[in-house]
Amino acid sequence: MTDTESPRHEPKGERTRRRILDSATELFSRSGYRAVSLRDIAAHAGLTHSGVLHHFPNKESTLIHVLSRRDEIDAPLVLDPDLGPAELIDNLVRIVERNTRTPWLVSLYVNLSAEATDPAHPAHTYFYGRYRILREHLVPAFAALLEDRAGPSPELAARQFIALQDGLQVQWLLDPGAVDMRAAVVSFLRTLGITPPSAPSTDERHV
Repeated sequence: MTDTESPRHEPKGERTRRRILDSATELFSRSGYRAVSLRDIAAHAGLTHSGVLHHFPNKESTLIHVLSRRDEIDAPLVLDPDLGPAELIDNLVRIVERNTRTPWLVSLYVNLSAEATDPAHPAHTYFYGRYRILREHLVPAFAALLEDRAGPSPELAARQFIALQDGLQVQWLLDPGAVDMRAAVVSFLRTLGITPPSAPSTDERHV
């Protein structure tokens, strides 16, 4: 099920919340957080300003829910304590592949992560924590996969891996036809001696 699809028989209140978050996602991805008002979100969702306030107390609340919604989908692929090091890396490669089919979400994260470098931004804590958690999972994974191999330290490899993905997203948004994000990530991993899946799986193509 995609972010914009509603399950059958979903209560009206949940459908309205979903519509608000879909509108907020689209507007934030297009214009960033600061340029969008709660009234803009309400108008886009076909609701009154007070109608949105009934579900979300302020714009900051909608932002946090928008960011958290995708994390709920990705969490089992990254945070599951039973994941082995190779499984974690494979899952992250699959997320890169999936991102090529959700440009609005890539745009959302690129825009908001840049804005959130400001400590006063409402998503600053979210992105700070997100990068910290990713490093906490990637460092031990790279430590296991790079054991007894020459090359960067696990800490450096983790930072390079995250930085590569973030930089590729910006380039891909600017010129999608010229940038193969998955191929670039796979190539980087191979330079470290790590062999991820050679091609997207059937499930991966339909995430």
